Formats: sequence, C-alpha cells, structure tokens
Amino acid sequence: MLFSKSKSSLKEIKELKFNLERDLQQLAESNLETIFWLKFISTEFSLNSSRIDSLAFDEETNAFVIIEYKRDRSFSIIDQWYSYLSLMLNNKAEFILEYQRVTYNGPLLWTTI
Repeated sequence: MLFSKSKSSLKEIKELKFNLERDLQQLAESNLETIFWLKFISTEFSLNSSRIDSLAFDEETNAFVIIEYKRDRSFSIIDQWYSYLSLMLNNKAEFILEYQRVTYNGPLLWTTI
C-alpha cells in the first residue's frame, strides 16, 4: 500500500488501473528519468522478429535496461525475459547503434583516414 502524508496523518492512495498496457507504457516512458533514473532510448524496439516495449539505458552502470509492461499480475514472463537476454547478448552492436542514434540525434557518420 501507498500513503500520502498530511501533517501527522496518513491517507491511503487508491490504486489507479490502466485499461490499456499502452497507456502505462506512454506514462512510464515519459517519466523514466524521474521514476527510475534511466535514459529513454526507444519504444517498440524491434530486432530479429522480437519487439521490446521500452529500451532504456542506465548511465550509472553503463547497462541497457529492457522494460516489458504487463497489465495482468499473473502473467509469467520468465521465458520472455530469457529470450530478451539472449537477444541482447547476441546483438550487442544493434543495441549500441540504437543508443548512439538517439544520443547523437541522427544517423552516425564514419570517416576513414
């Protein structure tokens, strides 16, 4: 339970239900830095026929963070977590390129000497 404090008393904060998973996703992505201290990278990031709801980056640990939203509490996500881990470990370059694309606001250009 969560409470709000008013002087010396506490009042329970009622749970707010989201009708659509997408509503929760948009709210979270708009506030990733405030809530989790994460840098937002991409929404609906697709790679190798997999789609990640939100891709973020933790600048303190230099690690990517995958966020998957579920409306229902009873949904098991262990298999999905394992597939995301495998996707990330096998495609590190694509994650780094997406981070660089967002960080540098556009396509990357390389020059050779």
